Amino acid sequence: MSPSRPTPAELRVHLLLPKLQRQFAAWLATPTRARGYPPYEGQHALVVEVAPGLAIHRIADLALRAVPSVEPGILFVERQFGVLEVHGDDLDDVEEAGRAILAGLGADEGDRLRPHVLYSDVIDDIGDAHAVIVNRTREASMLLPGQSLLVHEVTPALFAAIAANEAERAAPGATLVDVSMIGAAGRLYLGGTPDDVRAAAAAIDEVLAAVEGRDH
Repeated sequence: MSPSRPTPAELRVHLLLPKLQRQFAAWLATPTRARGYPPYEGQHALVVEVAPGLAIHRIADLALRAVPSVEPGILFVERQFGVLEVHGDDLDDVEEAGRAILAGLGADEGDRLRPHVLYSDVIDDIGDAHAVIVNRTREASMLLPGQSLLVHEVTPALFAAIAANEAERAAPGATLVDVSMIGAAGRLYLGGTPDDVRAAAAAIDEVLAAVEGRDH
């Protein structure tokens, strides 16, 4: 018996991340996230989110069959959505993988959802107890007392990936404390000097505005 035709998938997020920054690349490469091939600083990445979740396996097949040189780092199926991250040394290869995904879906980049910021704030001069509770699950990349803390929440969750990478690009001396980019909403915690944290916040605003504007 031949398999039934797959249910059409909804494209939610399709984002190119050029030149992965050092801390974000390391975060992506940890075993709890990149259970496939870890990315490295300076590589280029593509992140894609679709619904329903299991459709992400078709997305992975489209990308990896079209461009075998790109490597999958994250392939994750959660309750409602599926997430794929692929990366490579050659930006053209990563872009070609993205085009193969869009062609297979019968979609274009403008079909993706637009980012919606749920909350963003900078808290200066973090106290000791506050730093301790933020760091309770951290093994590195800790928030230090006296630093400023940027907190940012966005939907769809995968937009936190581009927010984190661009924040670090704008403020490489800041500490990428945590990123959550899978689930109902994406969240970013970044610590550093007041100037670094505000530069990072401005970079996030700029890149999310550019992503939204590109779809009009």
